[in-house]
Amino acid sequence: MKTTVLILLGLLITGSVFPQHMHMGKMKMEQHLPFYTKIGNREIYHLYITDTIVNYTGKKRAAMAINGTIPAPALEFTEGDTAEIYVHNDMMMETSIHWHGVILPNRYDGVSYLTTAPLKPGETHFYKFPLVQHGTLWYHSHTMTQQQSGLYGAFIIHHKQQALQKEYTLLLSDWNDENPEQVERSLHNQTDWYAIKKGSTQNYAEAISKGYLSAKLTNEWKRMVAMDVSDVYYNRFFSNGKTEQTAPQFKAGDKVKLHVINGSSSTYFWLNYAGGKITVIATDGQEVEPVKVDRMIIAVAETYDVEVTIPKAGSFEFLATAEDRSNSTSLWLGDGPKVKAKALSKLNYFEGMKMMNGMMTMGGDMQKMDGMQMSNQKMDMNSVMYPELTADTTSAMKMMPEDTAGKKMDSMAATYMGGMNMEGMDMGTAGKIITLNYGMLKAPKPTNLPPGPTKVFTFNLTGNMNRYVWTINNKTVSESDKILIKKGENVRILLYNNTMMRHPMHLHGHYFRVLNGQGDYAPLKNTLDIMPMETDTIEFAATASGDWFFHCHILYHMMSGMGRIFSYENSPPNPEIPDSAEAIKKVYADDRHFYTGAKIGLESNGSDGNISLVNTRWKIQTLWKIGTTDEKGYESETIAGRYLRQMQWLYAYAGFNYEYRKVNGLEKNLFGQVSDQNNRHTVVAGLAYTLPLLFVADARVDGNGKFRLQLGRDDIPLTSRLRFSLMGNTDKEYNAGLRYIITKYFSVSSHYDSDMGLGAGLTIVY
Repeated sequence: MKTTVLILLGLLITGSVFPQHMHMGKMKMEQHLPFYTKIGNREIYHLYITDTIVNYTGKKRAAMAINGTIPAPALEFTEGDTAEIYVHNDMMMETSIHWHGVILPNRYDGVSYLTTAPLKPGETHFYKFPLVQHGTLWYHSHTMTQQQSGLYGAFIIHHKQQALQKEYTLLLSDWNDENPEQVERSLHNQTDWYAIKKGSTQNYAEAISKGYLSAKLTNEWKRMVAMDVSDVYYNRFFSNGKTEQTAPQFKAGDKVKLHVINGSSSTYFWLNYAGGKITVIATDGQEVEPVKVDRMIIAVAETYDVEVTIPKAGSFEFLATAEDRSNSTSLWLGDGPKVKAKALSKLNYFEGMKMMNGMMTMGGDMQKMDGMQMSNQKMDMNSVMYPELTADTTSAMKMMPEDTAGKKMDSMAATYMGGMNMEGMDMGTAGKIITLNYGMLKAPKPTNLPPGPTKVFTFNLTGNMNRYVWTINNKTVSESDKILIKKGENVRILLYNNTMMRHPMHLHGHYFRVLNGQGDYAPLKNTLDIMPMETDTIEFAATASGDWFFHCHILYHMMSGMGRIFSYENSPPNPEIPDSAEAIKKVYADDRHFYTGAKIGLESNGSDGNISLVNTRWKIQTLWKIGTTDEKGYESETIAGRYLRQMQWLYAYAGFNYEYRKVNGLEKNLFGQVSDQNNRHTVVAGLAYTLPLLFVADARVDGNGKFRLQLGRDDIPLTSRLRFSLMGNTDKEYNAGLRYIITKYFSVSSHYDSDMGLGAGLTIVY
């Protein structure tokens, strides 16, 4: 048994050392062709994808670059020309490039194995398509988590009769020193290390000291983990690859058009400007009637064209703050003394927790408010956490007309309506903060769909943070069929967000109308930010052919399975995908992926722990206890099981148990059954269920007919880094332990076990 455990540990450690980016280089170096050439109306680019090493935080880290830079070089075109792009893969792994928001033939869309052949090591792929639009777009890898490693860049198509104007391209992004494959693995293994780094664990000590103990208990009573607005802790946020970017070429009085692109993997950014108002003139490459705001949020994958004015001599900060307010990045416009934008204060997570308690039912669903339908970013439920809005929105609540404020709602809504950013509330009074929402966007010309039959789909965005599962209608991409549509149809999608997180939903190859109350002038977009509890409606004309991806653009949500594939009936064969049956298996493999995890205690009284493989629905786990003497004994158990239902609180499993412990006489459990621990080897089967307060009740029977009931909970957050665990069962076994987290992978621990006694030492959490 001890040998088996050591072998498993060795395999786990060996598997963890393989990096995502093998830094080996090409066996044959080729001479790079010119980056850009124009011949007539042909605009020709050569892009070379390579492994590289970066140092953003004082530590060297593996990354990926295009033509040696992160972000990739901006590609600029003129509407009406033809793009000819050669992508050369100089890495030792396959890759891809998706042209985000570009209307093009299906075969060039760039989703590996779905629309476009993957770009294998050493290969060159040629993309050729007419540029039938203008606007601010971007491009990025659509293979695994490569975008997080640096494969993203701006894609600007200028109007063929563009007026002379000062402009600047601002590409926002996020960076984590960890291998993104490790980030993804950690999310699926439910670590709260990122919350520790951000100071957002919402632990019991903090809840008590701030007067939120009741909110904390209610939160866990409803089986929810701590409130969060962003999954990942990022070491840096970038403006065009730097934490601060300067543009001193602009002078007092200049009106500057900013092409703002959110090329991050999972970060929303709040935008505000020290020089005054921000005028929004386009979104996702589509023009809108100008609208002036004080601030705006840009979702992952969205683009906005905005105009700002340099009011006087100086350098004015265009500030982009991560939604979780863990850090920010800045563009300084102008030359001279720096004028800072107003910084955003730290979020009040406990107010968000109280809000969430009122919004969530005991069954894990969002509790809709009577007589109200939230849509188009008009009511930001997270506003209760914004210190800069608390006073203004509370007073605004008092000013609301009776027919709005007086509607019957549940107790949460009545309490928190004053904290929401409601359309009109913050615009009608002098001094109020004007925040952009989709209801303000209006197309400059009608966007009505052509006549034709309408096919309607309802998508509920579902998932849970406990196991990091993200789905649509409780199914991942691989668990659902392709959605068949026909050329000439109009497609309408009703989206309801039944989760506590925002989701930027992106449709490949099409632009959809956002039905926002503007009638014929509904704005066009390709990416929609849908907030918790919102119901939004979008529609598009089915004018293409082939398969097109619709997915959440938070990288780790997409990889978990939050998406669907729209498939045109009677489409011609795609020459890029000669074996579509085999290729779709590769697409489905993303959300079926298994992730390794381990918790290994090395203490003075022995070792205990587990090693697991988990994916969206399944978990395979080996647990062990190894004592230092025969009286303390050793035990091993391997089980495999499936999580059931939407919230996955129920886990059904079966496996094999072996235990040896030298005891004198017979031991009986609480049911009077004999516990044979001298040489027990038997099959087991059972059900584990997550109870209120996040305790897990486990009922099982073994091959000898012996029953066991067990109750326990791991990692109760006493403080930001101190965790408490406890367990007891009807075999008269019990344990309790404390663990103090030092780094993501290492903790010091003290543990008492009824079989093994008291011990202290080190815990490794992988």
